[in-house]
Amino acid sequence: MTLLQQSVLRHRDVAEPSGAEAMLQSATRKVALRFVPLLTIAYIFNYLDRTSLGFAALTMNQQIGLSASQFGLGAGIFFVGYSLFEVPSNLLLYRIGARRWLARIMISWGLVSAATALVVGPNSFYAVRLLLGIAEAGFFPGVTFFLAAWFPAQYRTRMLAWFLIGIPASSLIGGPVCGMLLQMDGIWGLTGWQWLFLLVSLPCIPLGFLMLRVLSDRPETAAWLTSDERRALRDVLASEVRERPHSSLLAALKDTRVQILAAIQFGFTLGSYGIGIWLPLILREYHLSTLTIGWISAIPYLSASVGMIVWARHVDRKGRRVVNLAIACLLGGIGLAAPILSGSLTVALIGFSLALIGVTAARAIFWTIPTRFLTGVAAAGGLAFINSIGTVGGFVGPWMMGWLKELSGSYVIGLGAVAAIMVAATLASVSLKLVVSKE
Repeated sequence: MTLLQQSVLRHRDVAEPSGAEAMLQSATRKVALRFVPLLTIAYIFNYLDRTSLGFAALTMNQQIGLSASQFGLGAGIFFVGYSLFEVPSNLLLYRIGARRWLARIMISWGLVSAATALVVGPNSFYAVRLLLGIAEAGFFPGVTFFLAAWFPAQYRTRMLAWFLIGIPASSLIGGPVCGMLLQMDGIWGLTGWQWLFLLVSLPCIPLGFLMLRVLSDRPETAAWLTSDERRALRDVLASEVRERPHSSLLAALKDTRVQILAAIQFGFTLGSYGIGIWLPLILREYHLSTLTIGWISAIPYLSASVGMIVWARHVDRKGRRVVNLAIACLLGGIGLAAPILSGSLTVALIGFSLALIGVTAARAIFWTIPTRFLTGVAAAGGLAFINSIGTVGGFVGPWMMGWLKELSGSYVIGLGAVAAIMVAATLASVSLKLVVSKE
């Protein structure tokens, strides 16, 4: 039995399940094995398109004439297009169907990301990054909406965590791979950073077509489930929807819970990209080679991958999502204090590991909260709204780090600012307890 299969089963049950419960477990196991590995691989490539930028910067910035602030602005401008098109993209997903729309997103982002190999200066760099944000808009909230339509509440945190493991895994795998791809400098007249963008982007195109073939929009259309499995899954999901109040998109956008959640996600997304995109450049301050940076940078993400799965499993068993969200955000802020207070590479890696465990665990816990009170079009639009506002942090984080680096000459002030914002996200998480009546 695979780890994913074990994660689907409810370990706390001592007796063998029977009847509808057995059918539900069988259906959920099949759904998990069919959808989650493919979606996780897709998300690995989704984040490789973003995190590879930090490694490309080791040689690209000098070759095309980017300053630290220009690179930070270009890294962040991705989120302008992403945020503006997030809600429209998810509303189209709701109308067209997740299967076709998620496939479209993958194919278009693969093409645009590969075009980053053609940039020649700041303006072309900004343009491609803006287009990439537009192309990718809606993928994450679309998958969140899709998983909520297939998995009952007791499985959602674990399934979302398996999907979200694509974030740390992209850097765990991507660090060494990007370091090696940069060594391809000069082959067929292309620089190492150009090869990097091409080889991490083009596989997204066949993956998009595979997604079109494998995904199904709802249990009723899943011919690969038995009729009893479809019925058991449909009945449980339908009962959960009946228990939640139905609301419109406008009501969702005005909901205090939605607005607080958007602020929380702004904080930990800023932390995620503030660390992720700049980590290779921060490690270069320790006088490491590009290849060594690729391998060393994998250490915090290995810790984050394990920590997120363990934490998500704990939350699924014990509950208390809001409390655990606050603790995860606080750990992110505390971890960033380590490289500020010490000049040791070892201490810095421990700090970045703790920070990334906190950030990635916060993300996995966070996205199970809004699906507990949003349904239908309110869920599609509300999730996209939360993500669009929250991911503005993805613009602010990289830009702020670059600006403060030029202003102060070091990364210390930037890391301190990111840590402070993570603490603010902790306080916002605590305040969420006041308006979320049931965990």
